[in-house]
Amino acid sequence: MTTYVYETIPLIPGVVPERFELRQAMGDAPLTRHPATGEPVRRIITGGYGFIGTGDRKSPPPAAASSHCCGAQCGCGAVN
Repeated sequence: MTTYVYETIPLIPGVVPERFELRQAMGDAPLTRHPATGEPVRRIITGGYGFIGTGDRKSPPPAAASSHCCGAQCGCGAVN
């Protein structure tokens, strides 16, 4: 199960959105309504945890071999 962050979409200008977390399976469809109030909601994309190593401390992570943060094989178009 994954924890997702959702935010209400206020219907009245100036109202501050409410953020909440919900545990869902990755295959579940995103919510469209707040479970308690029925207000429209959107899922917020948040950052991950960064590099997770394999335990081998002798070799650098793959991104360290390149001069840009994605690694040489990422295909993002960044120039070395």
